[in-house]
Amino acid sequence: MLELKNVHAAYGKIRALQGVSLRVDAGEIVCLIGANGAGKTSLLNAASGLLAADEGEILFEGRRMDGLPAHRVVERGLAQVPEGRRIFPRMTVMENLDMGAYLRDDGAETRRDLEKVFDLFPILRDRRGQSGGTLSGGEQQMLAIARALMGRPRMLMLDEPSMGLAPILVQRIFDALRRINAEGVPLLLVEQNARQALAVAHRGYVMETGRIVLEGAAGDLLKNDEVRRVYLGVE
Repeated sequence: MLELKNVHAAYGKIRALQGVSLRVDAGEIVCLIGANGAGKTSLLNAASGLLAADEGEILFEGRRMDGLPAHRVVERGLAQVPEGRRIFPRMTVMENLDMGAYLRDDGAETRRDLEKVFDLFPILRDRRGQSGGTLSGGEQQMLAIARALMGRPRMLMLDEPSMGLAPILVQRIFDALRRINAEGVPLLLVEQNARQALAVAHRGYVMETGRIVLEGAAGDLLKNDEVRRVYLGVE
């Protein structure tokens, strides 16, 4: 579905990505773990068209994506749920969801997808007339995911979906991600909660200073001594 090949990118003189290669296959959940500043968000932004790659290739479903503006990337079916949710706080829940579907003109199908996201996150149905900024952190995260799903993406990238949430809400979010994947949507997941991310993922990558330093099956990474020491806090 998504493949990055030797991708380099920078913010001015600061090198954010240094020869990154990564892939997400159909049906997979792939997680990306690493310390703050390792380049995880930069990788998602490069795939989304928000950060220009100055070397390498980014392909989605076999077609080149590097060089495309962000709205064209979304049109092709690759959506991102950004770190910090970034919902529209003065808009209602319903208006936020409508914004997620702004590229669509298939009214009946859009309404069906609306019912799907309300089934996935029932609290949003109850809050649909409420301003997004008045929701709790967990509800805002649910809204951010639901808004992305309203575009009917063929693949979803999520940046720190559990950040700042209570454990019970973290579990609800990850249960929802499993359901989304079970319905055929591949996921690329950036997550500080390495244990939770590796538990839900099929495969994983570890980033350090803009480079991929380790990759493998999620179960193997959970057993890796370095991963356990650095990211899981297990000696």
